Amino acid sequence: MNTTTAGIIFAASLAIALGLTYRPFGDYMARVYTSGHHLRAEKVIYRLVGVNPDADQRWSTYLRSVLAFSLVSVVFLYAFLRLQGHLLLNLGFAGMEQGQAFNTATSFVTNTNWQSYSGESTLGYLVQMSGLAVQNFTSAAVGIAVAIALVRGFSRNRTDQLGNFWVDLVRAVVRVLLPISAIGAVILIAGGVVQNFHHVQTVATIAGGEQTVTGGPVASQEIIKEFGTNGGGFYNANSAHPFENPATWTNWLEIYLLLAIAFSLPRTFGKMVGDTRQGLAIVSVMVVLALTSMFLVHGFQMAHHGTVPASVGAATEGTETRFGVPNSATFAAATTLTSTGAVNSFHDSYTSLGGAVLLLNMMLGEIAPGGTGSGLYGMLIIAVLAVFVGGLMIGRTPEYLGKKIAAREVKFAALYILTTPTLVLGVTALAMALPGERTNMLNSGAHGLSEVLYAATSAANNNGSAFAGITVNTNWWNTALGISMLLARFLPIVFVLGLAGSLAQQKPVPPSTGTLPTHRPLFVGLVAGVALIVVALTYFPAIALGPFAEGLH
Repeated sequence: MNTTTAGIIFAASLAIALGLTYRPFGDYMARVYTSGHHLRAEKVIYRLVGVNPDADQRWSTYLRSVLAFSLVSVVFLYAFLRLQGHLLLNLGFAGMEQGQAFNTATSFVTNTNWQSYSGESTLGYLVQMSGLAVQNFTSAAVGIAVAIALVRGFSRNRTDQLGNFWVDLVRAVVRVLLPISAIGAVILIAGGVVQNFHHVQTVATIAGGEQTVTGGPVASQEIIKEFGTNGGGFYNANSAHPFENPATWTNWLEIYLLLAIAFSLPRTFGKMVGDTRQGLAIVSVMVVLALTSMFLVHGFQMAHHGTVPASVGAATEGTETRFGVPNSATFAAATTLTSTGAVNSFHDSYTSLGGAVLLLNMMLGEIAPGGTGSGLYGMLIIAVLAVFVGGLMIGRTPEYLGKKIAAREVKFAALYILTTPTLVLGVTALAMALPGERTNMLNSGAHGLSEVLYAATSAANNNGSAFAGITVNTNWWNTALGISMLLARFLPIVFVLGLAGSLAQQKPVPPSTGTLPTHRPLFVGLVAGVALIVVALTYFPAIALGPFAEGLH
């Protein structure tokens, strides 16, 4: 079997598995968030936190809860990182420098997991387990909670209540993330992923020399890294490291895990609004954009321009030989289409046009399917804009799921759309304008700009992957990217919850002959077109000067 055929089978089996998961997993999450029953373990948590789980919150109260929880999380993790040298299981590592600690704390709390350090040589086991892994669970749960709040905005009428953030957060962790992660971690251990408390082991090599090998509690962090679309590797090589990703089938499993929640949440949306066709329309947009991206990445990586690539049939530089080009390209597309950022190959070594597609995946807002929760609420924002555009074309007040999309709703959606590009282009411009920061670029010209643009895009879209040909462990980069991650995570959440509150207060509008059907192929095409046009108009000049210019050179 040749590499291309194996890659097609690999990708097709993923698509089939995700298709089979869509309905049962989506229905399960809908039951989780519509049930009035609280588990015993959940009741204990509510008592400890001092929360009344049966009291709903207005959108502003829900927002304050999100921000307060996230602020406490940043402060806690920052202190944990700074005080590492005084904690148990520190492996002799000192506390992290303050700029890098700020960057890392904001990174993991915002579900970005951007790393300007090498995990195995910087962090001890307690910080990895009780600091980073805990945030992997809670940051993913925050994204799901916000998405569910927006869905309630569509499903509820004449109310200012969106649910209870603390209940949504706890249920995401206890009923969704923890059970599946526990089972998945055991499967990864069976597949060869490391899970121990050994630090450095000296082993004999085949050539008769010696090599030091670092162990650690890897599987328990690897599973939620992928399932919660977090990213961030225990090892510097991330999912290219054999202790994190030992075989082709674990590579398949990790890709499946990072896509499972995001592709199933549209079904949850459809169930909660009482029309599963609406969820099918949203997931169809995601599938169209995802398949287009994967086709393009595979095509550009298999184009094999140049003497060496032509001789081996693909652009293999930076690719882990255990997985090959097709499986690496699938992982790269999936990790940038979601907000995962984990890598099993070196994105900086991709062809210029292949790297451009990875950039575009993130610039889309990571909506195909996006991160846990963030993908769904990002796609629903695009759908609101598409309905508005469609309403203008037929000369009627735009309506979506029985709710009018008026000036207030469009303002929330527009502010959401504009936030991330402003941060991406602003940080890129500053980095290129400051002479001291340009010296950190290992490459000049178009590729150097691509590296800077990729870093700014990855941080502002809460992705975490990197082109890596740039030194970002400086005070300026740690601070600039840390601030960008915070603003890009929480400003959009403000606008999402504001939109949800506005929608929930409306009374339902009955459909008429002029209402745009939002469950048909025409609407799917309209939403996909709006997403692509918004991205093209916003980012095209920057992409033209970077990867496009390099590709045409």
